[in-house]
Amino acid sequence: MTSTTDLAQSAGAGPPVDTFKAVFRQHPAGVAVVTLGGERPTGFTATSVTSLSADPPLLTFNVALTASAWPAVERTGHVAVHLLTDRQSDLATVFATSGIDRLAVAGRWHQGPHGLPLLPDVRSRLVARIERRVVVAGQAVVVAEVLDALTFAGAPLLYHDRSYTTLT
Repeated sequence: MTSTTDLAQSAGAGPPVDTFKAVFRQHPAGVAVVTLGGERPTGFTATSVTSLSADPPLLTFNVALTASAWPAVERTGHVAVHLLTDRQSDLATVFATSGIDRLAVAGRWHQGPHGLPLLPDVRSRLVARIERRVVVAGQAVVVAEVLDALTFAGAPLLYHDRSYTTLT
């Protein structure tokens, strides 16, 4: 196990950045849209959503501190995480686009618990309360406790080698 001190001492070590990125481009990831309520509801596409614990039910996702959604993530207490179907690559693209009102462009959504925008026709949806935000290397790792979870039909949307794909 690596200690915090070991991590600090090894900063800057490791493979070249291009090699590191190439490794993870070849690692498929599920695609999700994370939505947030508040005065200006918003959302963003995330490929970093993962389960952390089943008991208690915890999930994590990452967001760059430079992302337009970061101020909303920093302020909010709750999020909705929508795992997309293989037919929702356009929706993933909308929520990955900077400088637009993503919910307005996405069109269909309704307000759910905690004022969260909920998207229709997704593979799964989780409503969660943010427990912790840990800042590491210009990113925030967000830990959230799942309060409600629903799953629906459909194949998952994946992100692999810089494009959206599905299981074949």
